[in-house]
Amino acid sequence: MADIQPSSRDFIRDIIDADLARGLPAHGVATRFPPEPNGYLHIGHAKSICLNFGIAREYGGTCNLRFDDTNPTKEEVEYVESIMEDVRWLGFSWDGLYYASDYFEQLYRWAEFLIEKGLAYVDDSPAEEISRMRGAPAMPGTPSPYRERPPRESLDLFRRMRAGEFPDGSRVLRARIDMASPNLNMRDPVLYRIRRATHHRTGDDWCIYPMYDFAHGQSDAIEGITHSICTLEFENHRPLYDWFLEALELPHRPRQIEFARLNLTYTMMSKRRLLELVREKIVSGWDDPRMPTISGLRRRGYTPEAIRTFADRIGVAKVNSTVDVAFLEFCLREDLNRKAPRVMAVLDPLKVTITNYPEDKTETFPAENNPEDPAAGTRLLPFGRTLYIEREDFHENPPRGFFRLSPGKEIRLKHAYYITCTGVVRDPATGDVTEVLCSYDPESRGGGTPDGRKVKGTSHWVSARHAVDAEVRLYDHLFTQPDPQNTPDNGDWKDLLNPASLQVLKNCKVEPGLREAAPGAKFQFLRQGYFCADLQDHRRDRPVFNRTVTLRDTWAKMQNRTRES
Repeated sequence: MADIQPSSRDFIRDIIDADLARGLPAHGVATRFPPEPNGYLHIGHAKSICLNFGIAREYGGTCNLRFDDTNPTKEEVEYVESIMEDVRWLGFSWDGLYYASDYFEQLYRWAEFLIEKGLAYVDDSPAEEISRMRGAPAMPGTPSPYRERPPRESLDLFRRMRAGEFPDGSRVLRARIDMASPNLNMRDPVLYRIRRATHHRTGDDWCIYPMYDFAHGQSDAIEGITHSICTLEFENHRPLYDWFLEALELPHRPRQIEFARLNLTYTMMSKRRLLELVREKIVSGWDDPRMPTISGLRRRGYTPEAIRTFADRIGVAKVNSTVDVAFLEFCLREDLNRKAPRVMAVLDPLKVTITNYPEDKTETFPAENNPEDPAAGTRLLPFGRTLYIEREDFHENPPRGFFRLSPGKEIRLKHAYYITCTGVVRDPATGDVTEVLCSYDPESRGGGTPDGRKVKGTSHWVSARHAVDAEVRLYDHLFTQPDPQNTPDNGDWKDLLNPASLQVLKNCKVEPGLREAAPGAKFQFLRQGYFCADLQDHRRDRPVFNRTVTLRDTWAKMQNRTRES
């Protein structure tokens, strides 16, 4: 697990500081966030967003949003729109909105330039043969029989590739670099492939598309990016990134810097596998609150402030590691504790009748909206003869240490009165307790008594006459194992899915003010956890609340144990 330290300076900012001290770059710091629109962004992308946009903001520079849309078979407008929404929701705005497809014509001309210089050639070899010829890191690759094809012939073939004269997969354009390089990325990488597919922006204008490695650095150069910040898997692509910039004789040379990507326990970050979950309807969609996508986290009730704080506190490292998801939840609780109004909701209701309370009487009790924020004010809770409490707050034969309601025992109803259990009503067929009969002490209004007696147990409650019926969805981790991404070779990663990741409670009772909750509104249900009104299904006539996170603070307990040891 990663050792979480307080936020501090990192090696990327040190590099930028050193560049600025040397007078580079002259036009100021410029970064970019370049996602491929082939799926929804997840929490790992959030770290990159916070880093790229945060550095630009910190240094008074610029940050572009650029879509790497070079593979039309996987990219969709839906993904483009969702990515823009996620970036805005996280609290950032881009200085320029660009697409790799904006540069298709320029990239094509640069490819011709490389051919003319003898630095690229058209290869007729099948894809499997090209892969085989690259060899292995410990031994050199085998040159293609087309490697010495004359530039004039390659240029003619490349232009005919663009004109659509050849079938898909029949030819590629490759760079001529070094088939003996220990870095396989430098062994004559493919620059263009033939792929007839309608592009979400350019339609059918093109039937050849550049590879990511050929498009990325040049796009950075066109936009004047100074620091191209990538995740660690692109480290061995950096020599190729620099080779293209030098071979094309570009005046502006961005600098690529790599950092460790974010891995979280109990979380899957593979876009391919997340897409599989969606397509097989294992989850309800990309925004399912169990998904690690930004839209899923938003729907579950996460706040952008908590995610930004998390990204800042975990910092930037050079070595991959895994962060405990409990730390993300800690950052979330910390934020919601300051902001979320406290309300009462009974998830598993048990009827309580106060037999000595007048049947036609209703009174109200003031309750703080948030004890952490005095400016949040108070609200009035209606109270009557019949209430609901949590079923787990009553035990007919209480075990040792049980301090809530049981026969002959007295408890405090939060904000209201002391009550004592005097009897029960049972279901004649099953013998189960369906109602608890109680008496109340009129002198205990507000939680105190003239004689000063104290009780150990306190229960939250909702007035039956005023209660609002609600559906509550209890979400848990999607996977049962801390590292579902490293499934054994003989296992199926879907075997690690948590069958209890969602529990739907249909008969919950919530206080009447929650009828007016807007979709996305966040609350602390007393003693239950933090919840939010669902962005999709919540309605005034049928509220739906998602559990965002429990009140249990695993991370804080772990830290305390560490300090004690």
